[in-house]
Amino acid sequence: MESNKIKVLIVDDSALVRNTMTEILNSDPRIEVIGTAGDPYIAVQKIQKMVPDVITLDIEMPRMDGLTFLKKIMSQHPIPVVVISTLTTKGAETGLKALEYGAVEVIEKPKINTKELLKESTFKLCMAVKAANQSKIKRLNKSSVTDVSKKLLSDAVLTKTSNISQFKTTEKVVAVGSSTGGTEAIKTLLIGLPLDCPGIIITQHMPEMFTKQFADRLNEQCKITVKEAENGDSVLRGQALIAPGNKHMILSRSGSRYYVIVKDGPLVNRHRPSVDVLFRSTARSAGKNAVGIILTGMGADGAKGMLEMKEMGAINIAQDEETCIVFGMPKEAIELNAVDYILALDQIAHKMLKITSN
Repeated sequence: MESNKIKVLIVDDSALVRNTMTEILNSDPRIEVIGTAGDPYIAVQKIQKMVPDVITLDIEMPRMDGLTFLKKIMSQHPIPVVVISTLTTKGAETGLKALEYGAVEVIEKPKINTKELLKESTFKLCMAVKAANQSKIKRLNKSSVTDVSKKLLSDAVLTKTSNISQFKTTEKVVAVGSSTGGTEAIKTLLIGLPLDCPGIIITQHMPEMFTKQFADRLNEQCKITVKEAENGDSVLRGQALIAPGNKHMILSRSGSRYYVIVKDGPLVNRHRPSVDVLFRSTARSAGKNAVGIILTGMGADGAKGMLEMKEMGAINIAQDEETCIVFGMPKEAIELNAVDYILALDQIAHKMLKITSN
């Protein structure tokens, strides 16, 4: 066993799922599955013998459900947990609770019925495990991550006709991008905003079904309106639109009206939705009337798009390392000199309102 590999324990009541996930994770040279468990009781026995770096956890299991096990883990012996969920309304609701209880990521169960879906599932699962390994809950030294699969850029989704509108407008737009740890960060950003705040568009790396539940929850908790974006939705003051899982969201403009285009497309920077797609379209459609915010997350998605926003006159904010669960996406944007302000999470909303009031 190589000590520098990320050691993973898989907890799932399905033998087929355990075998499939073991094959997927072991295919990554930086990951090693050190054990599997059919339920939480067996998992506890395995953990007593060898503590994993990351646990992948199914929610619906016999004898003890995954949420109960997660709460026990986080209160007694915190270990980074990636929750594996089914794409159902119930699964999405439970997955969001898991994030509140301390899970680092929630992803859908691997799809293996076609080569392309297997490839996507392999990337998402391995990326989630690496992100969990680098999260703040991790107490060992963090290792750098190298991904070798081909990355598509946002040009694969944005058309050449997605140019800057020639009509002038002074209406501000705030574009937000986040990934690992982003659900709680977005909640912190939005929950205190006033009803007259500028229109907000958000891309959070999250599975389909989950974004609708996430938006509905935020809508109940926030003063502003929060909804999962639909194709053609206007960007309005006092409203936040969240990109649907498994769809890209593009900002466009007709005269002085901003609206979003929700569309299919390939993975961009290995994500769908992609923050780069949102940010680059915002640069083209809103220019200096935009504010960009990049929050916690692993990888580099959004960094180049944020640089393009800055080059077009936007003012950009990055969450600081201290308050990030994973300081990946903000760090990449900062290193590209795409950021104007680096702030703690609880300071970002105030700065955003101050910038957009000028």
